[in-house]
Amino acid sequence: MTTMTINTSPAPLAQTAPIGFIGIGNMGFAMMARLLSQAWPVFAHDIDPIRIQNAVALGAHQSPSPANIALHCRISFIVVVDGAQVTQVLSGPHGLLNQSKPGDVVFLCPTLGPLDVEKAAELAKAKGVFLIDSPMSGGPVRAREGQMSLMLSGDLAEMTKLEALLNAITTHRFVIGSKPGDAAKTKLANNLLAAIHLAGASEVLAMAQAWGLDAQTTLQVMQSSSGQSWIGQDRMQRALENDFAPRAHTSLLAKDTRLAVEACQHLEVAVPELGQLASQQFAKACELGFTNQDDASLFLVAGGKPIKP
Repeated sequence: MTTMTINTSPAPLAQTAPIGFIGIGNMGFAMMARLLSQAWPVFAHDIDPIRIQNAVALGAHQSPSPANIALHCRISFIVVVDGAQVTQVLSGPHGLLNQSKPGDVVFLCPTLGPLDVEKAAELAKAKGVFLIDSPMSGGPVRAREGQMSLMLSGDLAEMTKLEALLNAITTHRFVIGSKPGDAAKTKLANNLLAAIHLAGASEVLAMAQAWGLDAQTTLQVMQSSSGQSWIGQDRMQRALENDFAPRAHTSLLAKDTRLAVEACQHLEVAVPELGQLASQQFAKACELGFTNQDDASLFLVAGGKPIKP
């Protein structure tokens, strides 16, 4: 059963339990900064020394490895990119589980395929560690404000014990169920639909330009009418302004749509046809060299032209 908890009260200050962060990229850093602003002590590990310097400047403690995080923290967030990194973080030579204690809790935040989450949960279970499948959504700005969305599946009793921590990092919690992997499925479903919206908006706005229409006016009509979508408005406005600085790299939705297609194949479920087309468009964008640009680049792949130089 899916339930939703929205908390609008401020998180309690002067927390004492240290929280570990493994991976402080855009989202991990924002979540970490949110907890630091709420007076939670934080230990952070990342392979990028610049990110660690920035974290220490905010008040975090530096940890040289995931295993070191486990020496200091009973609760940790893993905010890396993919399943291979998760395996390395958990059970590599300096992995978190090498020093974890029974009863520890690990929040697994990347967007992963459900099979990868299930494997990670089994690794944690073998050490007596609770793994909470917890993909996130909303972007780093909302994460830093404590307003991102968090999907959760795992031990429900452990989640209840961590109410104060969860209230501190998110105003929107969707408790999907008790089985790790189900939150991952939910996130993949959401991201596949987002990719469909974005691919469609890119192609239709490029088509409108080819028809000789003013793209900005056309976008305004779409966003005031039945063609409206948040991701279409957000990305197409940036594309028209020739702003492809990465807020969400094209590679991320390329990965997530691929994972959604693979999950359908693994679960022997029909792949949504529009989802498969969107996945192909994101793969094409990466092949054309837009991997590290904002995913508004799909507008360029569709033949669109920014209105600003």
